[in-house]
Amino acid sequence: MKRHALLAHLHTHGCQPIKKLTSSVPRHTEISNRLAAKICKDLGIPQP
Repeated sequence: MKRHALLAHLHTHGCQPIKKLTSSVPRHTEISNRLAAKICKDLGIPQP
């Protein structure tokens, strides 16, 4: 998954600092689907 697509997904589902949930998003242009799923799980949003 492209990093840009993951960031767009996070923004669409309301990933806000108000929730006080955190997860690191790597700077690599390509992110594995497994890591993207883990990030979404950590933030409490649906997987892409």
